[in-house]
Amino acid sequence: MKQQSEGNEVSMNGRGTLVERLAEKFGRTSASTVYGDPVEQGGTTVIPVAKVRYGFGGGGGEGENHQEGSGGGGGLVAAPMGYIEMKDGETNFHRIRDPRAIVPLIVAGGFAGVMLMRSLVRLMKTQAAISEHEHAHNDDTK
Repeated sequence: MKQQSEGNEVSMNGRGTLVERLAEKFGRTSASTVYGDPVEQGGTTVIPVAKVRYGFGGGGGEGENHQEGSGGGGGLVAAPMGYIEMKDGETNFHRIRDPRAIVPLIVAGGFAGVMLMRSLVRLMKTQAAISEHEHAHNDDTK
């Protein structure tokens, strides 16, 4: 595959720039990307729902001594989010809880607790020093 530099864009065999091709490929999202095929059993229909995130980027450059470079990449993350349940004329969304989602909250809570304890210890030391200083000052005035 030969790369031809066109300004800041990279063309791959005349099929459009790298960014254009990535946008074309990932830009074809539809409801089927997020919603799975419905499953029906016993009068209940369940439709899986996912969270889909993607991103891509590319770049190119020129350096000294006619060195050139270009590159690009992309990523896709899909995770189950829940499901839609349709039964007896009612529709309900049921979220699937990810137990890993609470980890940052636990870490943040632990960090806040440590910082609070450090502040309380410093405050208590400061109060003790002030009290000791006042006590010594009162003894000197007697």
